[in-house]
Amino acid sequence: MNTSRKGELLLLTATLFAAVGWVTSKYVLIEMPSNVFISGRFFIASALLLPFCFKELLKVRILVFGKLISIGILLAASIHIWVYAVSVTDSLAEGAFIMSLAMIIAPLTRWLILKERPNAAFWLSLPIAIAGMMFLTIAKGWNTDESLGYFLLSSSLLSLHFVLNKKASAEVPPLPSISIQMLVVGATGCIFYVLEGMPTIEVSNITWVYFSIATFLATALRYLTQTIGQHRTSIETASLIMILEPIWTLIMSMTLFGEPLTLFKALGAGLIILSLYSYITISSKLNH
Repeated sequence: MNTSRKGELLLLTATLFAAVGWVTSKYVLIEMPSNVFISGRFFIASALLLPFCFKELLKVRILVFGKLISIGILLAASIHIWVYAVSVTDSLAEGAFIMSLAMIIAPLTRWLILKERPNAAFWLSLPIAIAGMMFLTIAKGWNTDESLGYFLLSSSLLSLHFVLNKKASAEVPPLPSISIQMLVVGATGCIFYVLEGMPTIEVSNITWVYFSIATFLATALRYLTQTIGQHRTSIETASLIMILEPIWTLIMSMTLFGEPLTLFKALGAGLIILSLYSYITISSKLNH
């Protein structure tokens, strides 16, 4: 099996791990306080990745380290909002499709922050994405689920993280970068837990099992396989494979939580996938 094919399989595995993260997070948050979940999950995941990038971490300059901490705080904000949205939503699939819009929002964010105008692919894909959002919004009638707004806010912050993280990637390899950022996310969860007065934690054994899966499989192994996979494949191929994450989430949510697939939800999800696919493929052609 050649290097490119191995990279594609690793990315496919990463999308499955990510979808598992949505489901296990929903289960964990039924009993475990969100800040405990965030601190434990990301502290442990960061520690698990350290052996793979320890030597590279020692070479990171102090100034760059500071930049990564700042970017990590931004990621933490997105994660905290995402975790809250997961805890209150009745539709993980809708949230997953909205979160996938970060890739579409990123060019607009880059334009606002770095003054780099989006290409034609963005302007062609944006109306499709907006139409998809509208169908997801009215999937339950006009009584919009409040979690959709939080997912959109989290997605917007994630797009800003993408832009700044991409800029920082020229100064530090991806694995030590994400390891430091995970450590920052875990630290914010710990700080908020202390500020809350460290409430008592009573968690059942099955919840600890879900927590372990979310930490080891859906966080540490997910980022490891995704990082290696992206390194071994082209950015266009990697982006197309990553589109599968919300689709896996939809399938798992329907299977495990009995989430219904209404016509509007199917149309909305399909349009968002189409917008992402259009953006990636058209951008690829423009770049070549």
